[in-house]
Amino acid sequence: MTATESNTIHNTFVIERNFPQLPARVFSAFAQPALKRRWYAEGDHEIQEFHMDFRLGGSEQFQYRFKEGHPIAGAVIANESVYQDIEADKRIVMTTKMSLNGKTIVVMLATFEFVPAEKGTDVILTHQGAYIDWPDGVRMIEVGWNGLIDRLHKELAQ
Repeated sequence: MTATESNTIHNTFVIERNFPQLPARVFSAFAQPALKRRWYAEGDHEIQEFHMDFRLGGSEQFQYRFKEGHPIAGAVIANESVYQDIEADKRIVMTTKMSLNGKTIVVMLATFEFVPAEKGTDVILTHQGAYIDWPDGVRMIEVGWNGLIDRLHKELAQ
C-alpha cells in the first residue's frame, strides 16, 4: 500500500483563545466533572454515560447517541480518554479514542495549556490525531473543538 492509498490521515491543529478569567478558573472548567459536563458533554445528543476521574492516569468516559433530526441519528459515539499529564492551572495532556457504533474512527492526543495573559488566560489547544477510515474527521473534529471552546466561553461568563 502506498501513502496515497492509506486509509489513515494524520493531522495537527492548534486553537488559541483568550478568556478574561484567571488560569485557575479556566482550568477548573476542565477539572470539575459537573462543570465540564455542562460545556463539553451536553448538546444535541442523548448522553448515555459521562464519567471523569480527573487525576494523573485517571480516565474519562463519554458516550452519547445522536437524536432524531441529526444526519446520523441513532449513531453512538464513545470517547475513552486517559489523563497523561496534569499540572494544576498550567497544563492537561490527554489521549482519547473515539468510536462510532463500536468502530474506532480517531485516536487523539490533546494538550491544553493555560497561559497567564494581560487580560486573563490564553488557552492553547494542540490537537494531534490519527483518523481511521474517516476522511471528513479532520474538519469535523476541528469544527467541534471550536464549538466546544465557544461553549466554554459562555459557561465561564455566567
